[in-house]
Amino acid sequence: MNNKRLLALAVAGSLSGGAHAAIDLYDQDGTTFSVDGYFNAFYVNRDDQVSDVRQSRVKMGFLPNTIGFNFSKAMGDLTLGGRSSFWTTINDSLDSPTDTAIDVRQFYATVDGDFGQVLIGKDFGLYSRNNIFLDEILMGFGSPGAPGGVSFGNIRAGYAYPTPTAQITYRSPDLGGLRIAAGVLDPATTSGADGYEEAPRFESEITYTMALGGVDLTAWVNGRYQTSESDSTGDEVTSQAVGYGLKAAVAGLTLGASGFNADGDAPVLITNQPAALAEESADGFLLQGAYTLGATKLVLSYGETDSDVADFETENTSVGVFHDINSNFKLVAEYNLFEQTTQSTGDKTIDADTIAVGAVVLF
Repeated sequence: MNNKRLLALAVAGSLSGGAHAAIDLYDQDGTTFSVDGYFNAFYVNRDDQVSDVRQSRVKMGFLPNTIGFNFSKAMGDLTLGGRSSFWTTINDSLDSPTDTAIDVRQFYATVDGDFGQVLIGKDFGLYSRNNIFLDEILMGFGSPGAPGGVSFGNIRAGYAYPTPTAQITYRSPDLGGLRIAAGVLDPATTSGADGYEEAPRFESEITYTMALGGVDLTAWVNGRYQTSESDSTGDEVTSQAVGYGLKAAVAGLTLGASGFNADGDAPVLITNQPAALAEESADGFLLQGAYTLGATKLVLSYGETDSDVADFETENTSVGVFHDINSNFKLVAEYNLFEQTTQSTGDKTIDADTIAVGAVVLF
């Protein structure tokens, strides 16, 4: 996969084509420079049965508004490249109108050759990568998130977020439909405030695509592993997880299933965390079906995550309609049902129905 088009692949929701093209600003003597962008806004009406509150908002969707810059230069047998992308909220606080947050999720260089590609810098992780990038509602809204930020899509209801992290990653060339990626990433401290890590976090992903009897298949498995030790107690926390999935497409019908199993780490975001989550064990799955008829795609999605130590169970059901006005302009309408339950008591903490209607402009 060409990582200079990572955002394009992400918003297209496919590793095998269909991504929108960036705008080429310079292409001469083996040197290129291009820009890509993603803009969206939704009218959102949320009815939470637990808090008995109905709220209307104008918000961005699952993906923030983004602008990215791509560079490449042919140098003999090698091609040197780079990408920087800036992700920003449109939901500035009304208490501080100029307090816009800019999130730099990608800032890396690449070296490509017959051997494949080496990436150095900050990029999305490999664990859970295809689980989220191949989500059919990636360009939609999904489950509700933080009041001032993006929605959560199916994060915490089917998969964890592949947190952008400093890394050195190798990707193989296309080996007859097989792609292999492996990297060392900056580790997360999972053993408390005085924790330290003797080794980096290791992540990998294997993706295989093939056509079988008129059916296009994409299968993947990814994982992560790291240890963290407390300086004061000497206790060691081992964090490990595996993600997996399969998508099949024939004619206009696409069916997908993915899941994960994780231990010793938060099942939502991979970050530094208290040692209390050392015994965490979590799992989840996502089932989706989509049918494309002309310029319109209909999506049905159900995801679930169960967490032992964090003591929650979440479910998210989405019904979405995505209509392409043209290749750069899309209209979206979604109805989402999200529930979060405390496992130990069975009490619902969130029971929200959300209607989201919006537009996406991308280039």
